[in-house]
Amino acid sequence: MILIISDTIIQSFIEICGVENVQNSTAARLAYSYDATANFQALPDVIISPRNSEEVVAVVTICSEYRIPIVPRGSGTNLSAGTTPTSGGVVLLFKHMNQILDLDEENLTITVQPGLITKSLIDYVEARNLFYPPDPSSLKISTIGGNLSENSGGLRGLKYGVTKDYVMGLEAVLPTGEVIRTGGKLAKDVAGYDLTSLLVGSEGTLAIITEATLRLIPKPSYKETILAMFASIEDAAETVSAILAARIIPATLEFMDQGTVQVIEDYKQIGLPIHCEAVLLIEQDGAVEGVRQDMEQIYEICSQHGAIEIRNAETEQEAEALRSARRDALSALAKLRPTTILEDATVPRSMIAPMVREIKRIAMKYDVTIQTFGHAGDGNLHPTCLTDLRDKEEMERVEKAFEEIFHKSIELGGTITGEHGVGEMKSPYLEWKVGEAGMLVMKAIKTAIDPQNIMNPGKVFAKSTKERLVMHHV
Repeated sequence: MILIISDTIIQSFIEICGVENVQNSTAARLAYSYDATANFQALPDVIISPRNSEEVVAVVTICSEYRIPIVPRGSGTNLSAGTTPTSGGVVLLFKHMNQILDLDEENLTITVQPGLITKSLIDYVEARNLFYPPDPSSLKISTIGGNLSENSGGLRGLKYGVTKDYVMGLEAVLPTGEVIRTGGKLAKDVAGYDLTSLLVGSEGTLAIITEATLRLIPKPSYKETILAMFASIEDAAETVSAILAARIIPATLEFMDQGTVQVIEDYKQIGLPIHCEAVLLIEQDGAVEGVRQDMEQIYEICSQHGAIEIRNAETEQEAEALRSARRDALSALAKLRPTTILEDATVPRSMIAPMVREIKRIAMKYDVTIQTFGHAGDGNLHPTCLTDLRDKEEMERVEKAFEEIFHKSIELGGTITGEHGVGEMKSPYLEWKVGEAGMLVMKAIKTAIDPQNIMNPGKVFAKSTKERLVMHHV
């Protein structure tokens, strides 16, 4: 059956949100038919940009009545096909709902709408000597709503944690159109199930987040940044373990292999070393005395474990150039081939070197190009394949390579995703990680909250053709 949303329903959406905020032209549908994930594309039926929570409720109520799929979408930086409308329906944008609603410096919280750009939030609070630590590499364009849906991480995750660690309360619209509020400006709250944590990272499959109250901390007063170069991946990995064993928790502890460094240097031309097999980007922040003491130890540890060169960023501009280089790794790699697939495999920190070696072996086995970088401090690696989607035979080898990488990650005590989510792309592998019983629990939660399966259908749980949502002709 062809999925159809009638003109009558389109007109109802227009009456709710205004004609300028309801799009169903071919150009608009194509523009929102994909996210940053390769090989996943499907046309939505209509794109709607509500102006407030009340309009979200009204749109969802209609979608519930007619069983129309809803895909909440931020800036489309998703890397697991989490915001691709593979069941058609409505793509919900939050470009109008992008405001800071409340800054409470007494309680150290900020309340925002989901369409707010992550960097805008970070800059806003830092100008007031406050700090919001989650910093995904996409922070210049990703939205808070997208960060919440994916439980995004970032370069500062080792010391400060990920998005969920800073979410205190939510306003969300359920698939029925009902509104719930979870948590609040409270240091402690154990009243019932932790619905806030349930919704963060649920990838839009349970509810639509329309407001978030986030925890802030005081802005660190001082920061130092170094780049340590190693002749072998093993030396770099052992250095990571030694730093943490010394009871030092850096703000940033990032890893890049030689291929990644070469590509970034070609792209940025900032003087990155291209002669070493691995590079660590290390930052520490806090009080001046403590930072200097930690960095002295880190220098010593790097030297003891075979660092062939250690560079210190003398100015904040130099430090920002290094951070920017790491954040731009995907952009640099994407220039080399028509298709770039950035993956997300996480292992215990002690398994970083074995995992990187396995990634190299697997790439050679399937004759594909894979470069690796990532968050060494928390074991979160990003094997990135440079390929061409049009080459079907090569893509088959790429898929087999990543399947083996996921399997090896779990074998080493890791997981199939540390911060990119499951989406649709990784849904076939989720049971490898959580087991049959875990899948049953998750599906029971999904069914209880969204029995009609209209909230981002096909994501998280693998679907067959028969399981695709069938919309009514209306």
